[in-house]
Amino acid sequence: NNFYTVTVYEKGAEVVRMYQTLLGREGFRRGMDLYFERHDGQAVTCDDFRAAMADANGRDLGQFGRWYSQAGTPVVDARGTYDAGKKTYTLELAQSVPGGGELPLHVPIAVGLLDREGADLPLRLEGERDAVRGTRVLELTGARQRFTFVDVPGAPVPSLLRGFSAPVKLRYERSSDELLFLMAYDSDPFNRWEAGQELATQRLLAAIRCETKGRVLDDAYVAAFRALLVDEELDRPLVALALALPGEDHLSEQLKVVDPVRVHAVRRAAREELARALSADFERVYGSHTDTGPYSNDARAIGRRTVKNMALAYLSLVGDAGAVARCVEQRRSADNMTDEIAALSCLCDHDTPEREAALAEFHRRWKGDANVLDKWFSLQASSDLPDVLERVVRLTQHPDFTLKVPNRARSLVGAFAMSNPAALHAASGDGYRFVADQVIELDGINPQVASRLIDPLLRWRRLDSERGGILRGELERVLAKPKLSRDVFEKVSKALG
Repeated sequence: NNFYTVTVYEKGAEVVRMYQTLLGREGFRRGMDLYFERHDGQAVTCDDFRAAMADANGRDLGQFGRWYSQAGTPVVDARGTYDAGKKTYTLELAQSVPGGGELPLHVPIAVGLLDREGADLPLRLEGERDAVRGTRVLELTGARQRFTFVDVPGAPVPSLLRGFSAPVKLRYERSSDELLFLMAYDSDPFNRWEAGQELATQRLLAAIRCETKGRVLDDAYVAAFRALLVDEELDRPLVALALALPGEDHLSEQLKVVDPVRVHAVRRAAREELARALSADFERVYGSHTDTGPYSNDARAIGRRTVKNMALAYLSLVGDAGAVARCVEQRRSADNMTDEIAALSCLCDHDTPEREAALAEFHRRWKGDANVLDKWFSLQASSDLPDVLERVVRLTQHPDFTLKVPNRARSLVGAFAMSNPAALHAASGDGYRFVADQVIELDGINPQVASRLIDPLLRWRRLDSERGGILRGELERVLAKPKLSRDVFEKVSKALG
Protein backbone atom coordinates (compact mmCIF):
# COMPACT_ATOMS: atom_id res chain seq x y z
CA ASN A 1 0.00 0.00 0.00
CA ASN A 2 2.91 2.36 0.63
CA PHE A 3 5.74 0.94 -1.50
CA TYR A 4 4.27 1.08 -5.00
CA THR A 5 4.15 4.84 -5.25
CA VAL A 6 4.45 7.29 -8.11
CA THR A 7 7.95 8.16 -6.88
CA VAL A 8 9.18 4.58 -7.31
CA TYR A 9 7.96 4.36 -10.89
CA GLU A 10 8.91 7.87 -12.01
CA LYS A 11 12.40 7.87 -10.50
CA GLY A 12 12.92 4.35 -11.84
CA ALA A 13 12.03 5.52 -15.33
CA GLU A 14 14.28 8.58 -15.02
CA VAL A 15 17.26 6.50 -13.89
CA VAL A 16 16.81 4.01 -16.74
CA ARG A 17 16.52 6.89 -19.22
CA MET A 18 19.87 8.28 -18.06
CA TYR A 19 21.55 5.18 -19.52
CA GLN A 20 20.22 6.21 -22.93
CA THR A 21 21.31 9.81 -22.35
CA LEU A 22 24.84 8.66 -21.51
CA LEU A 23 25.16 5.89 -24.12
CA GLY A 24 22.99 7.19 -26.96
CA ARG A 25 20.03 5.38 -28.49
CA GLU A 26 22.19 2.80 -30.27
CA GLY A 27 24.28 2.16 -27.17
CA PHE A 28 21.17 1.76 -25.06
CA ARG A 29 19.78 -0.75 -27.58
CA ARG A 30 23.03 -2.75 -27.44
CA GLY A 31 22.73 -2.86 -23.67
CA MET A 32 19.10 -3.99 -23.86
CA ASP A 33 19.96 -6.76 -26.34
CA LEU A 34 22.72 -8.05 -24.07
CA TYR A 35 20.43 -7.79 -21.02
CA PHE A 36 17.79 -10.01 -22.66
CA GLU A 37 20.41 -12.39 -23.99
CA ARG A 38 21.84 -12.88 -20.50
CA HIS A 39 18.74 -12.78 -18.34
CA ASP A 40 15.59 -13.67 -20.29
CA GLY A 41 13.34 -15.65 -17.96
CA GLN A 42 15.41 -14.92 -14.84
CA ALA A 43 14.81 -12.90 -11.70
CA VAL A 44 17.39 -10.11 -11.95
CA THR A 45 18.64 -7.04 -10.11
CA CYS A 46 19.37 -3.43 -10.98
CA ASP A 47 23.06 -4.33 -10.91
CA ASP A 48 22.50 -6.96 -13.63
CA PHE A 49 20.87 -4.34 -15.83
CA ARG A 50 23.71 -1.87 -15.22
CA ALA A 51 26.32 -4.54 -16.00
CA ALA A 52 24.66 -5.29 -19.35
CA MET A 53 24.68 -1.60 -20.26
CA ALA A 54 28.34 -1.25 -19.27
CA ASP A 55 29.61 -4.43 -20.95
CA ALA A 56 27.75 -3.82 -24.22
CA ASN A 57 29.33 -0.39 -24.53
CA GLY A 58 32.75 -0.86 -22.97
CA ARG A 59 31.93 1.68 -20.26
CA ASP A 60 32.64 1.77 -16.53
CA LEU A 61 29.27 2.51 -14.91
CA GLY A 62 30.27 1.63 -11.37
CA GLN A 63 29.72 5.17 -10.09
CA PHE A 64 26.32 5.23 -11.76
CA GLY A 65 25.22 2.53 -9.29
CA ARG A 66 25.02 5.18 -6.58
CA TRP A 67 21.71 6.29 -8.10
CA TYR A 68 20.27 3.07 -6.68
CA SER A 69 21.82 3.25 -3.23
CA GLN A 70 21.81 6.93 -2.22
CA ALA A 71 18.58 8.57 -1.10
CA GLY A 72 17.60 12.15 -1.79
CA THR A 73 17.29 14.37 -4.84
CA PRO A 74 20.66 15.77 -5.96
CA VAL A 75 21.07 19.52 -6.39
CA VAL A 76 23.25 20.81 -9.22
CA ASP A 77 24.48 24.40 -8.94
CA ALA A 78 25.59 25.99 -12.20
CA ARG A 79 27.52 29.19 -12.95
CA GLY A 80 28.60 30.40 -16.37
CA THR A 81 31.32 32.91 -17.32
CA TYR A 82 32.08 34.36 -20.77
CA ASP A 83 35.58 35.62 -21.64
CA ALA A 84 35.24 38.00 -24.59
CA GLY A 85 39.01 38.21 -25.13
CA LYS A 86 39.51 34.45 -25.36
CA LYS A 87 36.04 33.80 -26.82
CA THR A 88 35.45 31.05 -24.28
CA TYR A 89 32.47 30.17 -22.14
CA THR A 90 33.16 28.30 -18.90
CA LEU A 91 30.40 26.38 -17.17
CA GLU A 92 31.06 25.38 -13.57
CA LEU A 93 28.87 22.63 -12.14
CA ALA A 94 28.70 21.46 -8.53
CA GLN A 95 26.55 18.66 -7.13
CA SER A 96 25.32 18.01 -3.63
CA VAL A 97 22.59 16.12 -1.81
CA PRO A 98 20.67 17.75 1.06
CA GLY A 99 22.05 16.40 4.33
CA GLY A 100 25.64 16.18 3.09
CA GLY A 101 28.16 13.35 3.29
CA GLU A 102 27.02 11.53 0.15
CA LEU A 103 29.41 10.47 -2.61
CA PRO A 104 29.22 12.20 -6.02
CA LEU A 105 26.85 10.69 -8.55
CA HIS A 106 27.34 10.18 -12.29
CA VAL A 107 25.05 12.92 -13.65
CA PRO A 108 24.46 13.57 -17.36
CA ILE A 109 23.84 17.29 -17.96
CA ALA A 110 22.63 18.02 -21.50
CA VAL A 111 23.50 21.59 -22.51
CA GLY A 112 23.20 23.95 -25.44
CA LEU A 113 24.39 27.52 -26.03
CA LEU A 114 22.19 29.97 -27.93
CA ASP A 115 23.28 33.07 -29.78
CA ARG A 116 21.25 36.26 -29.52
CA GLU A 117 19.17 35.23 -32.55
CA GLY A 118 18.05 32.07 -30.83
CA ALA A 119 20.20 29.66 -32.87
CA ASP A 120 22.22 26.83 -31.32
CA LEU A 121 25.97 27.53 -31.36
CA PRO A 122 28.58 24.88 -32.25
CA LEU A 123 29.96 23.33 -29.07
CA ARG A 124 33.65 22.43 -28.78
CA LEU A 125 35.34 21.81 -25.47
CA GLU A 126 38.99 22.66 -24.80
CA GLY A 127 41.25 19.97 -26.22
CA GLU A 128 38.72 18.69 -28.75
CA ARG A 129 39.04 18.94 -32.53
CA ASP A 130 35.43 18.78 -33.70
CA ALA A 131 32.45 20.88 -32.72
CA VAL A 132 28.89 19.65 -32.25
CA ARG A 133 25.96 21.92 -33.05
CA GLY A 134 22.94 21.56 -30.83
CA THR A 135 22.98 19.57 -27.60
CA ARG A 136 26.02 18.23 -25.82
CA VAL A 137 25.90 15.84 -22.84
CA LEU A 138 28.38 16.74 -20.11
CA GLU A 139 29.20 14.03 -17.56
CA LEU A 140 29.36 15.42 -14.06
CA THR A 141 31.16 12.83 -11.92
CA GLY A 142 32.94 14.95 -9.32
CA ALA A 143 31.64 17.21 -6.60
CA ARG A 144 32.67 20.19 -8.74
CA GLN A 145 33.80 20.38 -12.39
CA ARG A 146 34.53 23.05 -14.99
CA PHE A 147 33.75 22.73 -18.70
CA THR A 148 35.20 25.36 -21.05
CA PHE A 149 33.80 25.82 -24.55
CA VAL A 150 36.02 27.52 -27.13
CA ASP A 151 35.34 29.61 -30.26
CA VAL A 152 32.21 31.14 -28.75
CA PRO A 153 31.70 34.37 -30.76
CA GLY A 154 29.63 36.25 -28.19
CA ALA A 155 28.11 35.92 -24.74
CA PRO A 156 25.66 33.03 -25.13
CA VAL A 157 22.40 32.22 -23.39
CA PRO A 158 22.91 28.76 -21.80
CA SER A 159 20.22 26.11 -22.07
CA LEU A 160 20.93 23.64 -19.25
CA LEU A 161 19.53 20.22 -18.34
CA ARG A 162 17.93 19.88 -21.75
CA GLY A 163 15.27 17.22 -22.00
CA PHE A 164 15.44 16.90 -18.19
CA SER A 165 18.56 14.80 -18.74
CA ALA A 166 18.86 13.87 -15.03
CA PRO A 167 16.37 13.88 -12.12
CA VAL A 168 18.11 16.71 -10.24
CA LYS A 169 17.20 20.14 -8.97
CA LEU A 170 19.08 22.69 -11.07
CA ARG A 171 19.99 25.99 -9.44
CA TYR A 172 21.14 28.60 -11.92
CA GLU A 173 20.50 32.32 -11.60
CA ARG A 174 18.80 33.59 -14.75
CA SER A 175 17.37 37.01 -15.42
CA SER A 176 13.78 37.50 -16.49
CA ASP A 177 15.05 38.52 -19.95
CA GLU A 178 16.99 35.26 -20.31
CA LEU A 179 13.96 33.22 -19.29
CA LEU A 180 11.76 35.10 -21.76
CA PHE A 181 14.35 34.44 -24.45
CA LEU A 182 14.49 30.71 -23.69
CA MET A 183 10.70 30.46 -23.53
CA ALA A 184 10.37 32.04 -26.96
CA TYR A 185 13.38 30.61 -28.85
CA ASP A 186 15.07 27.62 -27.21
CA SER A 187 15.28 24.65 -29.59
CA ASP A 188 14.84 22.29 -26.64
CA PRO A 189 11.12 21.94 -25.92
CA PHE A 190 11.59 20.90 -22.30
CA ASN A 191 13.56 24.04 -21.50
CA ARG A 192 11.00 26.22 -23.29
CA TRP A 193 8.41 24.71 -20.99
CA GLU A 194 10.66 25.03 -17.94
CA ALA A 195 11.45 28.70 -18.64
CA GLY A 196 7.77 29.46 -19.11
CA GLN A 197 6.87 27.70 -15.87
CA GLU A 198 9.53 29.63 -13.94
CA LEU A 199 8.43 32.96 -15.39
CA ALA A 200 4.76 32.30 -14.74
CA THR A 201 5.52 31.11 -11.20
CA GLN A 202 7.40 34.35 -10.46
CA ARG A 203 4.54 36.52 -11.71
CA LEU A 204 1.78 34.50 -10.09
CA LEU A 205 3.53 34.41 -6.73
CA ALA A 206 4.10 38.17 -6.86
CA ALA A 207 0.38 38.69 -7.38
CA ILE A 208 -0.56 36.16 -4.70
CA ARG A 209 1.70 37.98 -2.22
CA CYS A 210 0.20 41.33 -3.30
CA GLU A 211 3.63 42.52 -4.46
CA THR A 212 2.17 43.72 -7.76
CA LYS A 213 -0.96 45.65 -8.62
CA GLY A 214 -3.14 45.47 -11.69
CA ARG A 215 -2.50 42.72 -14.21
CA VAL A 216 -0.94 39.43 -13.16
CA LEU A 217 0.98 38.93 -16.43
CA ASP A 218 2.98 41.63 -18.19
CA ASP A 219 3.27 42.26 -21.94
CA ALA A 220 6.68 40.55 -22.19
CA TYR A 221 5.33 37.29 -20.78
CA VAL A 222 2.24 37.42 -23.00
CA ALA A 223 4.48 37.93 -26.06
CA ALA A 224 6.66 34.92 -25.16
CA PHE A 225 3.52 32.87 -24.50
CA ARG A 226 2.21 33.84 -27.94
CA ALA A 227 5.51 32.76 -29.56
CA LEU A 228 4.93 29.28 -28.14
CA LEU A 229 1.28 29.25 -29.15
CA VAL A 230 1.88 30.04 -32.81
CA ASP A 231 5.08 27.98 -33.28
CA GLU A 232 4.04 25.30 -35.79
CA GLU A 233 7.37 23.47 -35.48
CA LEU A 234 6.88 22.39 -31.88
CA ASP A 235 5.53 18.99 -30.90
CA ARG A 236 1.77 19.49 -30.49
CA PRO A 237 1.25 17.83 -27.08
CA LEU A 238 4.21 19.78 -25.73
CA VAL A 239 2.64 23.04 -26.89
CA ALA A 240 -0.44 22.27 -24.83
CA LEU A 241 1.72 21.38 -21.83
CA ALA A 242 3.88 24.48 -22.19
CA LEU A 243 0.84 26.75 -22.34
CA ALA A 244 -0.63 25.41 -19.09
CA LEU A 245 0.19 27.73 -16.20
CA PRO A 246 1.80 26.24 -13.08
CA GLY A 247 -0.71 24.31 -11.01
CA GLU A 248 -2.15 25.50 -7.73
CA ASP A 249 -0.34 22.79 -5.76
CA HIS A 250 3.01 23.89 -7.20
CA LEU A 251 2.32 27.53 -6.37
CA SER A 252 1.20 26.66 -2.85
CA GLU A 253 4.43 24.75 -2.25
CA GLN A 254 6.37 28.00 -2.70
CA LEU A 255 4.44 29.78 0.07
CA LYS A 256 5.07 29.58 3.82
CA VAL A 257 1.41 30.30 4.61
CA VAL A 258 -1.12 29.28 1.99
CA ASP A 259 -4.45 30.86 1.11
CA PRO A 260 -5.72 28.34 -1.48
CA VAL A 261 -8.68 30.53 -2.43
CA ARG A 262 -6.40 33.42 -3.34
CA VAL A 263 -4.00 31.11 -5.19
CA HIS A 264 -6.91 29.86 -7.28
CA ALA A 265 -8.27 33.37 -7.93
CA VAL A 266 -4.90 34.73 -9.09
CA ARG A 267 -4.23 31.77 -11.38
CA ARG A 268 -7.69 32.05 -12.93
CA ALA A 269 -7.21 35.81 -13.41
CA ALA A 270 -3.94 35.12 -15.26
CA ARG A 271 -5.63 32.58 -17.54
CA GLU A 272 -8.41 35.07 -18.27
CA GLU A 273 -5.82 37.72 -19.15
CA LEU A 274 -4.23 35.36 -21.67
CA ALA A 275 -7.63 34.42 -23.09
CA ARG A 276 -8.54 38.06 -23.70
CA ALA A 277 -5.13 39.20 -24.95
CA LEU A 278 -4.69 36.29 -27.38
CA SER A 279 -8.30 35.51 -28.27
CA ALA A 280 -7.66 35.86 -32.02
CA ASP A 281 -4.66 33.51 -31.81
CA PHE A 282 -6.61 30.96 -29.78
CA GLU A 283 -9.42 31.15 -32.34
CA ARG A 284 -6.98 30.45 -35.19
CA VAL A 285 -5.32 27.60 -33.32
CA TYR A 286 -8.69 26.08 -32.47
CA GLY A 287 -9.84 26.23 -36.07
CA SER A 288 -6.59 25.00 -37.61
CA HIS A 289 -6.42 21.99 -35.26
CA THR A 290 -10.02 20.87 -35.73
CA ASP A 291 -10.06 17.74 -37.90
CA THR A 292 -13.01 17.26 -40.24
CA GLY A 293 -12.10 13.78 -41.49
CA PRO A 294 -12.68 10.42 -39.83
CA TYR A 295 -11.45 9.85 -36.30
CA SER A 296 -7.84 8.72 -35.92
CA ASN A 297 -5.88 7.74 -32.83
CA ASP A 298 -2.39 8.12 -34.28
CA ALA A 299 0.13 10.41 -32.58
CA ARG A 300 -0.46 13.32 -34.96
CA ALA A 301 -4.23 13.28 -34.46
CA ILE A 302 -3.89 12.96 -30.70
CA GLY A 303 -1.52 15.94 -30.64
CA ARG A 304 -3.89 18.07 -32.70
CA ARG A 305 -6.81 17.28 -30.39
CA THR A 306 -4.69 18.13 -27.36
CA VAL A 307 -3.86 21.59 -28.69
CA LYS A 308 -7.39 22.21 -29.93
CA ASN A 309 -8.87 21.44 -26.51
CA MET A 310 -6.26 23.59 -24.79
CA ALA A 311 -7.39 26.48 -27.00
CA LEU A 312 -11.03 25.67 -26.24
CA ALA A 313 -10.34 25.83 -22.50
CA TYR A 314 -8.82 29.31 -22.82
CA LEU A 315 -11.59 30.56 -25.12
CA SER A 316 -14.28 29.28 -22.75
CA LEU A 317 -12.89 31.45 -19.94
CA VAL A 318 -14.36 34.53 -21.58
CA GLY A 319 -17.80 33.25 -20.62
CA ASP A 320 -19.86 34.91 -23.32
CA ALA A 321 -22.62 33.27 -25.35
CA GLY A 322 -20.18 32.49 -28.15
CA ALA A 323 -17.87 30.57 -25.83
CA VAL A 324 -20.73 28.47 -24.48
CA ALA A 325 -22.07 27.84 -27.99
CA ARG A 326 -18.65 26.64 -29.17
CA CYS A 327 -18.48 24.12 -26.30
CA VAL A 328 -22.03 22.94 -26.99
CA GLU A 329 -21.28 22.42 -30.67
CA GLN A 330 -18.04 20.52 -30.02
CA ARG A 331 -19.78 18.20 -27.56
CA ARG A 332 -22.67 17.65 -29.95
CA SER A 333 -20.49 16.86 -32.95
CA ALA A 334 -17.69 14.98 -31.14
CA ASP A 335 -16.85 11.55 -32.54
CA ASN A 336 -14.46 10.69 -29.69
CA MET A 337 -14.50 10.83 -25.90
CA THR A 338 -11.52 13.21 -25.69
CA ASP A 339 -13.37 16.02 -27.47
CA GLU A 340 -16.66 15.32 -25.71
CA ILE A 341 -15.11 15.35 -22.23
CA ALA A 342 -13.09 18.51 -23.03
CA ALA A 343 -16.22 20.37 -24.10
CA LEU A 344 -18.27 19.13 -21.14
CA SER A 345 -15.47 20.12 -18.76
CA CYS A 346 -15.61 23.69 -20.04
CA LEU A 347 -19.41 23.77 -19.84
CA CYS A 348 -19.27 22.65 -16.21
CA ASP A 349 -17.78 26.02 -15.28
CA HIS A 350 -20.76 27.95 -16.71
CA ASP A 351 -24.03 28.19 -14.79
CA THR A 352 -26.25 28.05 -17.87
CA PRO A 353 -29.15 25.93 -19.15
CA GLU A 354 -26.74 24.52 -21.75
CA ARG A 355 -24.62 23.07 -18.95
CA GLU A 356 -27.52 21.21 -17.36
CA ALA A 357 -28.79 19.95 -20.71
CA ALA A 358 -25.35 18.69 -21.71
CA LEU A 359 -24.85 16.89 -18.38
CA ALA A 360 -28.27 15.28 -18.59
CA GLU A 361 -27.73 14.11 -22.16
CA PHE A 362 -24.26 12.77 -21.34
CA HIS A 363 -25.68 10.82 -18.41
CA ARG A 364 -28.48 9.31 -20.50
CA ARG A 365 -26.01 8.24 -23.16
CA TRP A 366 -23.29 6.79 -20.92
CA LYS A 367 -24.99 5.70 -17.70
CA GLY A 368 -24.32 2.08 -18.57
CA ASP A 369 -20.54 2.59 -18.72
CA ALA A 370 -19.06 2.81 -15.21
CA ASN A 371 -15.74 4.33 -16.30
CA VAL A 372 -17.37 7.08 -18.33
CA LEU A 373 -19.88 7.78 -15.58
CA ASP A 374 -16.98 8.27 -13.18
CA LYS A 375 -15.83 11.12 -15.45
CA TRP A 376 -19.34 12.61 -15.29
CA PHE A 377 -19.11 12.82 -11.51
CA SER A 378 -15.50 14.08 -11.53
CA LEU A 379 -16.17 16.93 -13.94
CA GLN A 380 -18.93 18.28 -11.74
CA ALA A 381 -16.86 17.92 -8.56
CA SER A 382 -14.01 19.88 -10.18
CA SER A 383 -16.26 22.71 -11.37
CA ASP A 384 -15.35 26.34 -10.72
CA LEU A 385 -18.92 27.36 -9.88
CA PRO A 386 -19.34 29.12 -6.53
CA ASP A 387 -21.95 26.61 -5.31
CA VAL A 388 -19.98 23.53 -6.34
CA LEU A 389 -20.04 22.02 -2.82
CA GLU A 390 -23.84 22.15 -2.69
CA ARG A 391 -23.94 20.44 -6.07
CA VAL A 392 -21.50 17.76 -4.91
CA VAL A 393 -23.56 17.11 -1.77
CA ARG A 394 -26.64 16.61 -3.95
CA LEU A 395 -24.68 14.21 -6.16
CA THR A 396 -23.94 12.01 -3.13
CA GLN A 397 -27.68 11.25 -3.18
CA HIS A 398 -27.70 10.42 -6.89
CA PRO A 399 -28.92 6.87 -7.63
CA ASP A 400 -25.64 6.10 -9.43
CA PHE A 401 -23.41 7.20 -6.55
CA THR A 402 -22.14 4.88 -3.83
CA LEU A 403 -19.17 4.90 -1.49
CA LYS A 404 -19.01 1.13 -1.75
CA VAL A 405 -17.37 1.29 -5.19
CA PRO A 406 -13.82 2.73 -4.82
CA ASN A 407 -13.67 4.37 -8.25
CA ARG A 408 -17.07 6.00 -7.72
CA ALA A 409 -16.00 7.36 -4.32
CA ARG A 410 -12.82 8.74 -5.85
CA SER A 411 -14.69 10.19 -8.81
CA LEU A 412 -16.80 12.49 -6.65
CA VAL A 413 -15.33 12.88 -3.16
CA GLY A 414 -11.75 12.41 -4.34
CA ALA A 415 -12.12 14.81 -7.26
CA PHE A 416 -13.59 17.49 -4.99
CA ALA A 417 -10.91 17.05 -2.31
CA MET A 418 -7.90 16.77 -4.64
CA SER A 419 -8.86 18.79 -7.73
CA ASN A 420 -10.87 21.68 -6.31
CA PRO A 421 -8.69 23.35 -3.64
CA ALA A 422 -10.58 26.66 -3.77
CA ALA A 423 -13.86 24.97 -2.85
CA LEU A 424 -12.25 22.57 -0.36
CA HIS A 425 -10.56 25.43 1.50
CA ALA A 426 -13.51 27.84 1.53
CA ALA A 427 -13.32 30.05 4.63
CA SER A 428 -16.55 28.59 6.00
CA GLY A 429 -14.90 25.22 6.55
CA ASP A 430 -17.81 23.45 4.87
CA GLY A 431 -15.49 21.72 2.43
CA TYR A 432 -13.42 20.26 5.27
CA ARG A 433 -16.52 19.02 7.06
CA PHE A 434 -17.88 17.37 3.92
CA VAL A 435 -14.67 15.45 3.20
CA ALA A 436 -14.23 14.48 6.86
CA ASP A 437 -17.81 13.15 6.93
CA GLN A 438 -17.17 11.08 3.82
CA VAL A 439 -13.89 9.69 5.19
CA ILE A 440 -15.56 8.70 8.47
CA GLU A 441 -18.31 6.86 6.59
CA LEU A 442 -15.93 5.33 4.09
CA ASP A 443 -13.52 4.12 6.79
CA GLY A 444 -16.03 1.47 7.79
CA ILE A 445 -16.38 0.33 4.16
CA ASN A 446 -12.92 0.59 2.62
CA PRO A 447 -10.15 1.92 4.92
CA GLN A 448 -7.56 1.96 2.12
CA VAL A 449 -9.64 4.33 -0.02
CA ALA A 450 -10.52 6.43 3.03
CA SER A 451 -6.83 6.85 3.84
CA ARG A 452 -6.15 8.14 0.33
CA LEU A 453 -9.07 10.57 0.32
CA ILE A 454 -7.98 12.22 3.56
CA ASP A 455 -4.58 13.26 2.16
CA PRO A 456 -5.68 16.80 1.13
CA LEU A 457 -6.72 17.50 4.76
CA LEU A 458 -3.40 16.58 6.34
CA ARG A 459 -1.37 19.74 5.61
CA TRP A 460 -3.31 21.95 7.98
CA ARG A 461 -0.17 23.59 9.39
CA ARG A 462 0.51 25.32 6.03
CA LEU A 463 -2.76 27.25 6.20
CA ASP A 464 -3.57 30.54 7.93
CA SER A 465 -4.51 30.23 11.59
CA GLU A 466 -8.29 30.42 11.04
CA ARG A 467 -8.44 27.79 8.29
CA GLY A 468 -5.83 25.68 10.02
CA GLY A 469 -7.81 25.71 13.25
CA ILE A 470 -11.01 24.59 11.51
CA LEU A 471 -9.20 21.84 9.63
CA ARG A 472 -7.42 20.60 12.74
CA GLY A 473 -10.79 20.31 14.43
CA GLU A 474 -12.09 18.15 11.59
CA LEU A 475 -9.04 15.88 11.79
CA GLU A 476 -9.56 15.50 15.54
CA ARG A 477 -13.18 14.56 14.82
CA VAL A 478 -11.99 11.87 12.41
CA LEU A 479 -9.49 10.60 14.99
CA ALA A 480 -12.27 10.32 17.57
CA LYS A 481 -14.26 7.88 15.43
CA PRO A 482 -14.78 4.59 17.28
CA LYS A 483 -12.89 1.66 15.76
CA LEU A 484 -10.97 3.88 13.35
CA SER A 485 -8.92 1.83 10.90
CA ARG A 486 -5.15 1.68 11.23
CA ASP A 487 -4.80 3.12 7.69
CA VAL A 488 -6.56 6.37 8.59
CA PHE A 489 -5.35 6.48 12.20
CA GLU A 490 -1.67 6.46 11.19
CA LYS A 491 -2.05 9.35 8.77
CA VAL A 492 -4.26 11.55 10.95
CA SER A 493 -2.32 11.00 14.19
CA LYS A 494 0.94 11.80 12.42
CA ALA A 495 -0.54 14.96 10.88
CA LEU A 496 -1.78 16.13 14.28
CA GLY A 497 1.56 15.33 15.90
